[in-house]
Amino acid sequence: MATPEIILITKADCHLCADARSSVHRVAQTLGLDWKERSIDDDAALRERYAEEIPVVLVDGIQRDFWKIDEARLERTLRRALEQPS
Repeated sequence: MATPEIILITKADCHLCADARSSVHRVAQTLGLDWKERSIDDDAALRERYAEEIPVVLVDGIQRDFWKIDEARLERTLRRALEQPS
C-alpha cells in the first residue's frame, strides 16, 4: 500500500488557509496519514506558482484543490492513492 504525500501550501494571515488546515488535518487524521504545510512566504518558487490560488492541497505533487478544500473529494483522492501498489 502506497502512502500519499500530502502538502498544504499556505501563507500568513489567510483565513482560507486556517479553514484548509483544519480540513486537511481532519481528513488525514481519519485515514491515519501525516501531512506537511509549506508557506509561500518562505519559498519564492511556490509564491510564483501558487500566489493566486492559496491555499492549495497537493497529493503526491499533483494539485488537487485550492481556495476551499472539499473534504469529501480529498478523502476520495487519498483513499485511491492508498489503494495503489507501492
